[in-house]
Amino acid sequence: MDALTLKKQLKTAAAAPVYLVLGTQSVMMAETRKAFLNLVPKEERVMNVGSYDLEEESLSTALDDAMSAPFFGKRRLVFLNKPAFLTTGGEKGKMKQNPELLKNYLTHPQLSTILVIMAPYEKLDGRKGIVKELKKEAVTVEVQLLNEQSARKNIQSQVSAAGFQFMQGALDELVKRTNADYSLMVANLKKLMILNYQDQEITVASVKKLVPQSLDSNVFDLVTTVLNHQQTQSLDLYRQLLDSEQQPLQINAVLVSQFRLLLQLKILSARGLSQGTLAKRLNVHPYRVKLGLQMVRKFSLTDLMNAYLGLIRCERALKTTSRSPELLFQLFMLQYSQQVRK
Repeated sequence: MDALTLKKQLKTAAAAPVYLVLGTQSVMMAETRKAFLNLVPKEERVMNVGSYDLEEESLSTALDDAMSAPFFGKRRLVFLNKPAFLTTGGEKGKMKQNPELLKNYLTHPQLSTILVIMAPYEKLDGRKGIVKELKKEAVTVEVQLLNEQSARKNIQSQVSAAGFQFMQGALDELVKRTNADYSLMVANLKKLMILNYQDQEITVASVKKLVPQSLDSNVFDLVTTVLNHQQTQSLDLYRQLLDSEQQPLQINAVLVSQFRLLLQLKILSARGLSQGTLAKRLNVHPYRVKLGLQMVRKFSLTDLMNAYLGLIRCERALKTTSRSPELLFQLFMLQYSQQVRK
């Protein structure tokens, strides 16, 4: 199951004896940990919650804690963090662990304990017997990158729970400026709440004031003007990027990357691949895929290819000539417009 399903399940159903939480999304890992902590009353946590770093602490000690009865409470909660011995090459870690101890625990888990194995890794070593046993006996929770819809829903929920509200367009602006990256949205949300603590209203203006627009986001606007042959607007945006102390080669590299993605989306979407499949295959955030698909529907493959090749030539010129970046970009725009007229 995913982390959002787990949160809902923990509120309505009895917890399982053992969970494996797997993934590299740190914010979602932290929120999943909090969901488990909420199962134990605050006044009982000192005595009934244990947390062990298995890169530094003994698995034996952690499992002894898990086998203990709860102290003046209904349940114990024990976290096993960073179980590197479950990964490829994990045996080379600082602390040598005996996997058999965990295997024995899985056979006869302490029913008054919730054992949560927090594995901040892309994957475990499926060839290991203990990993096979763990996936069979434990409830696996995969902490994945949230899509735009889920990220919006989570952020909206957090804002409402804190007594704040997004004014019209503010959430859209936050999504745009963070490329729907949930971790970035959460980090900026805290600052927005501090800025607007008096009226508890988050506006578009406050988002623009506090949340920096990423280079990718700025360049996406530039890509739009380039494809629409808006030479004046394109040059203005390019100058703004230079004025913000972005390096010309870096700007051009991001432009090339954006057009490469658009070409891939144009070709693969024509084969009938869905938005979700494209995001996984190209290893790109679903939000970028969504925006890219909206764009490529308006332009031909030739348009995209001409722009891409023109930027490759521009990159070569940036590296081999002393002409100003601004002039080279102007020449690129001029040549691109002439190609379209032919």
